[in-house]
Amino acid sequence: MEAAPAVLTFSPSSSSPAGPRPCRVLAGPAPRRARALAAPHPPRAVASSRAPLVVSSPPPPPAASGTPATTPAHAKVDRSGRFCSPRAARELALMISYAACLEGADVVRLFDRRISARREPGYVFDKACLLSYNHMSFGGGPLEVGTEEEAEKLTSQNEMDSANEAEVLSAPPKLVYNSFVLRLTRELLVAVASGWNKHVDILDKIIPQTWKDEPVARILELCILHIAMAEMTSKGTPHKVVINEAVDLAKRFCDGGAPRVINGCLRTFVKDHVDNTGTSQAAESKA
Repeated sequence: MEAAPAVLTFSPSSSSPAGPRPCRVLAGPAPRRARALAAPHPPRAVASSRAPLVVSSPPPPPAASGTPATTPAHAKVDRSGRFCSPRAARELALMISYAACLEGADVVRLFDRRISARREPGYVFDKACLLSYNHMSFGGGPLEVGTEEEAEKLTSQNEMDSANEAEVLSAPPKLVYNSFVLRLTRELLVAVASGWNKHVDILDKIIPQTWKDEPVARILELCILHIAMAEMTSKGTPHKVVINEAVDLAKRFCDGGAPRVINGCLRTFVKDHVDNTGTSQAAESKA
């Protein structure tokens, strides 16, 4: 007898009078880079230095000589030295959603638990890590280089970037994100939880069959879709902004053709299930 497909569950709503209800997640193994969202960041994979020499995720080009060093625009930190951009909130929401699916936990309760968690004695966080952290560091195909020296240089840069990301993503959220980001993240997660069951039914109609055949391998991609759909229907953010942000999250944390698929799924969602004001048509029809 053929085994039933794996289905993950988690309780999306902690405020329901009937108590939390397990619900389906159209989502085994996670993509390599996705594991950074739930566990300390592993070093990024680098191919052997034997010819042809290849490395992944090349660093940005250095500033021209004589140009004064400035804070990178992508860092987007406030005067307190914490992330302050909506992109940081979406990334944090993805981190919590992904971890909640893996643990079978409630997304809002998991967020609150992480925010209120006590720091380990003696823990010190270097805020300089935030200035080096790049929200726009996307994956991609291998990069060919001409010499072993170039390969070693890029490999070293990859390792430093990975260590920096691990430090940022594993740090207590209050040290990394300002109050605006934390508030927006919680609002997104509440919206994700309240719309989860409805959006699962919609996703079942718009995601490709290959994703339905391997839902447990697509936890991360489906979390990105849930966050984007929840933001469209609850926050009133322009559709184009939400879709672009979701595609960028997929470029950053997913593998393969996920960004293209997510773009197509969200455009279908907007066309068929959301009106021009950002209100879910399905919700209105039931009202």
